[in-house]
Amino acid sequence: MSHQDSDRKSQQNRREPQDRQDPQDRQETVRAVLSAARAEGRTALTAPEGKLVTDAYGIPTPAEGLAECADDAVALADRIGFPVALKIVSPDILHKTDAGGVRVGLGSAAEVRGAFTAIVRNAKAYDPRARIAGVQVQQMVPEGQEVIVGSVTDPSFGKIVAFGLGGVLVEVLKDVTFRLAPASAQDAASMLDGIKAAEILRGVRGAPPVDRAALTDLIVRTSQLAADFPEIAEVDLNPVFASADGAMAADVRILLSEGAVAERRKHSRDEILAAMGRLMRPRSVAVIGASNERGKIGNSVMRNLLDGGFPGEIHPVHPKAEDILGRKAYKSVMDVPGEVDVAVFAIPAPLVPAALEEVGRKNVPNAVLIPSGFAETGEHALQERIVAIGEEYGVRLLGPNIYGYYSTWHDLCATFCTPYDVKGGVALTSQSGGIGMAILGFARTTRTGVSAIVGLGNKSDVDEDDLLTYFGEDPHTHCIAMHVEDLKDGRAFVEAARETVRKKPIVVLKAGRTGAGARAAGSHTGALAGDDAVYDDILRQAGVIRAPGLNDMLEYARALPVLPTPKGDNVVVITGAGGSGVLLSDAIVDNGLRLMDIPEDLDAAFRRFIPPFGAAGNPVDITGGEPPSTYEATIRLGMTDPRIHALVLGYWHTLVTPPMAFAKLTARVVEEFRARGIEKPVVASLAGDTQVEEAAAYLFARGVVAYPYTTEKPVAALGAKYRWARAAGLLG
Repeated sequence: MSHQDSDRKSQQNRREPQDRQDPQDRQETVRAVLSAARAEGRTALTAPEGKLVTDAYGIPTPAEGLAECADDAVALADRIGFPVALKIVSPDILHKTDAGGVRVGLGSAAEVRGAFTAIVRNAKAYDPRARIAGVQVQQMVPEGQEVIVGSVTDPSFGKIVAFGLGGVLVEVLKDVTFRLAPASAQDAASMLDGIKAAEILRGVRGAPPVDRAALTDLIVRTSQLAADFPEIAEVDLNPVFASADGAMAADVRILLSEGAVAERRKHSRDEILAAMGRLMRPRSVAVIGASNERGKIGNSVMRNLLDGGFPGEIHPVHPKAEDILGRKAYKSVMDVPGEVDVAVFAIPAPLVPAALEEVGRKNVPNAVLIPSGFAETGEHALQERIVAIGEEYGVRLLGPNIYGYYSTWHDLCATFCTPYDVKGGVALTSQSGGIGMAILGFARTTRTGVSAIVGLGNKSDVDEDDLLTYFGEDPHTHCIAMHVEDLKDGRAFVEAARETVRKKPIVVLKAGRTGAGARAAGSHTGALAGDDAVYDDILRQAGVIRAPGLNDMLEYARALPVLPTPKGDNVVVITGAGGSGVLLSDAIVDNGLRLMDIPEDLDAAFRRFIPPFGAAGNPVDITGGEPPSTYEATIRLGMTDPRIHALVLGYWHTLVTPPMAFAKLTARVVEEFRARGIEKPVVASLAGDTQVEEAAAYLFARGVVAYPYTTEKPVAALGAKYRWARAAGLLG
């Protein structure tokens, strides 16, 4: 048996007595502890109660006991074995150190007796009204690296588990990573590598590495405890001492929530697909508040539906008009003949509830609520009222406070904004109307084909997870990009994302990264923007590509469907400019990609095509004065060799090889290999005069993601493709 196996077996043996408790029994043990605390009106467990909970879940903590007098403390210390630590036990004192209620390293009966007296005296001085149950006598934990393991209840994602450097370092460095609870062993192991100081855990300056198996196991158990009990608001194990011999929590703090956790209404996958299918592919649309008066939202929506060529029924609803834009008008949606799939609301907010009641009685499955004046303006009661009506009648609500939506493959333009009809494979959503129009302008400028553009606004009901579920099955959608200010139900989003990512990439722009941005998001949509670090880790856990900015999100969405999926990690740079080669190499590292170590035979093959003053290796620098034939020969070699998995091209504008000459030869070579069944992602950075803009557009339209004046953008797009391929399980 190896030394590693022996250590693992030893660690299992140390845990085995704690694992013998049946899962149901351990839950009953913990529930009894929590119920007792609740019965006393407490929201915090005492240290002895925390010990009962951690023991039930097999979370390693030191041997300890509760002493009510100094003699008891001495007797316990003698039984546990010196040295020991003493800590005040009071349901009213959560921060024991601040109260002078902690003494450590006590090596004799005299020291224990003196410490007991001092701790009780300090606690009474700190809070004269505090109830003191006694003093906890605790085994001193073996030395090790201080880390923190804990669980909190996030407003978007619910129970999450946290891991990072412990002690004061967690407050100073904030080097913490997060996962959804319960976390798997794989999730927990990834957390050990997910902090900036991960190298410390592997052993530095002669220190042995920590027992990763023990630490991983402790994270898993803590996350399961939190997941099993929604009423536990927070678990804080800090510090945990991790060493080569195991991991042990020196201090346990468990807080309970003050009220019941509200459950969001859930819809089954089949229900979501049925409702979203009728929303995105309707046969009949009613416009409530349709108008003949130009400048009115109801007039703009009607014109867009008619001018966009929507092939289904269009029914204007207005209490007084007989005819709107040549279509018979109805006084109420109840008067519309036949079934209606979508009701688009273009009436003031106060009138929405009554009209929504009629929509419900008509059995219309979807209401698109364009009006503002709900939660985003402080009218929370009005928004709660329409949500209740929607739930009562089974009407799904899109909005309110939105610009509407586009479903291009069905010639549907249900919005008061400018129309868009370039069909393609990108579905885009946004909470903000302004961002929605930026999306529209970008799509028009770049001729990006879209399958849908959807406004979400306040997200009173229909959320990103509903649309992800639909777009994941939509044959017209090949990439999904979402502007998000908050996630109402982060767990539902993660579940939908994991299902969808296996088939197509998801790009998310999470607004509110900073404190100022989070406050602005809250005032904009009534969003509760959670901790950005939590979003960052859990979106990555879900396989989502997070875009750093709006243009990045749009460019990723445009580029990802164009690039083929890579089959390996070897990236080669071919450049006509040494300076571009350096910047492209930096960008490759920044985006988590790997520059291929060029083997000797491949190096020699490249050298046959470049001048003696050029440079092989990686980047391959062909120099700027070379004719088109040199570019073509080296690119062709890069496409031919199966050991190369992706190409990054750096072009430098010269009269010897003009921009369009480079673009046409590159596109021709890539298309030739594609026809032979050889596809590799190829991206290009074009440096030069304004002619490179046309050349980049030519390349992009032909499957080579190319940008002028930047070395960062093409490599960032390639990095996004690699991140998706790994998340989808298509690349090791």
